[in-house]
Amino acid sequence: MFDVHHQVYASNRYPVIAKNGMVCTGHNLASAAGLEMLRRGGNAIDAAIATAAALTVVEPTANGLGSDAFAIVWFKNKMYGLNSSGRSPQGITIEKVKDLHGNISRMPTDGWTPVTVPGAVKAWTELHERFGVLPFKEVLEPAIRYARDGFPLTPEISRMWKQACERFKSHRNEDAFQEWFATFHKEGVSLEPGSIMVLKHHARSLQMIADSKGKAFYEGELAKAIDADSKKHHGFLRYEDLAAHEVLWQEPLHVHYHDHDIWELPPNGQGIVALHALNTLKEFHFEKRDEKMFHHQFEAMKMAFADGMATISDPVAAHPDVLRMIDASFGKMRASQIQEQALMPQVAMPYKSGTVYLCTADCEGNMVSFIQSNYMGFGSGIVVKDTGIALQNRGADFSLCETDVNVLRPQKRSYHTIIPGFITRNGKALGPFGVMGGYMQPQGHVQVAMNLIDFHLNPQMALDAPRWQWIKDKTFRVEKSFDATIIDALRKRGHQICVEEEVSSFGRGQMIMRMENGVYVGGCESRTDSNIACY
Repeated sequence: MFDVHHQVYASNRYPVIAKNGMVCTGHNLASAAGLEMLRRGGNAIDAAIATAAALTVVEPTANGLGSDAFAIVWFKNKMYGLNSSGRSPQGITIEKVKDLHGNISRMPTDGWTPVTVPGAVKAWTELHERFGVLPFKEVLEPAIRYARDGFPLTPEISRMWKQACERFKSHRNEDAFQEWFATFHKEGVSLEPGSIMVLKHHARSLQMIADSKGKAFYEGELAKAIDADSKKHHGFLRYEDLAAHEVLWQEPLHVHYHDHDIWELPPNGQGIVALHALNTLKEFHFEKRDEKMFHHQFEAMKMAFADGMATISDPVAAHPDVLRMIDASFGKMRASQIQEQALMPQVAMPYKSGTVYLCTADCEGNMVSFIQSNYMGFGSGIVVKDTGIALQNRGADFSLCETDVNVLRPQKRSYHTIIPGFITRNGKALGPFGVMGGYMQPQGHVQVAMNLIDFHLNPQMALDAPRWQWIKDKTFRVEKSFDATIIDALRKRGHQICVEEEVSSFGRGQMIMRMENGVYVGGCESRTDSNIACY
């Protein structure tokens, strides 16, 4: 498969190798929390939960207690899928949204209206109930400690935090957003790298979640606080919505790609978009990362998004033909439609990101691919008073057009961007991988998987290789490290190429792969603060 010694695009970065366990995240303190659980005798699932909880504290720029979450778990040689995305409130309708906001054509991105039921906390408790070995209270200890005692800002978190302050400054005088400013933008508190942040309300909520195994969030004091805050600020979310939340245990989907199987969760997530693209690209064989390969990737990804946007929604409301996208015959048909020149797709412009991804592995071969998100950075900009609970805005992806498959309805899960990935070969687990970044995620999954499988790059090199991102129509962004000759050749094929200086827009990825002898090889994102903890 991959070559551990491969040095293409190395930039002096090598994969991390360890025998007993590994935790990969975008933050060193979160990775340390997961490793702490492994050293205490916990398994990969305990480590994943501890890491996820810690990330709500140390990386609030992308996730929080009000996030959604998804996971693929390899446990005792069997694969499990968990979908803990929340449904829209029971009392929301298109008519009520338009009455509240005027005759708008798209869902708002800020405030209470786009808030759906947060699922992350329930994901932690369900994963622990099924697979965990350490006491749940013990697993949340590092996160509580970070929030209570304080943590230093890393450079990328500092940048994203400042960016969020700019985003929300137009809401500075609005009552619904005052708790966000009181929590994350206090006067006189530095947001520079190395500055210490303390989130005492967050610590208290985490402690209540730990003591009640999550019940406080969905049925207890925290649920009542969310309900009261929503009512006060004309939101639609209610206590009954929280109490009714349940996770979905799902069978992951896969596509056989060049002697490997790539696994994603089924809709309402967009993992099937990545599988659709790979299902098309498997009809070709690429010997090098040249202009021809990138052209085929570009065209396959546009096709996948076009089909995905038309079919993906809540599992009970998705288009009946959604799974057809990963049929082998469908991939051949789509492959035959790729021409020498760029084609124009008809899709919506993607939103930006706000997500954390992590993967863990233990000495018994168990592995977790886990992702949680508030979306668009800090999400809705809503923090529930005196709780530190920053709420996601996943309802922003609902359509207000009655004919769209993803149209807003009460108690419905929206099209969801966050996706965990996993790779197997011949029925054996190779390992988890993921790339954060809104609609960049399936694009990142395709690129990283192909780097690993087709070009035998090791996990670190597969992540470091220059990336591209489809934006809309025929427009693509590429990193400044992209070969200028390839860019010129792609432009001649009709692609509109923009060279992007800001590397963070190309996603943030992590990966762990298991060798035949059981040794783990990890890669982490060079474009942002990332860390691997292992032993």
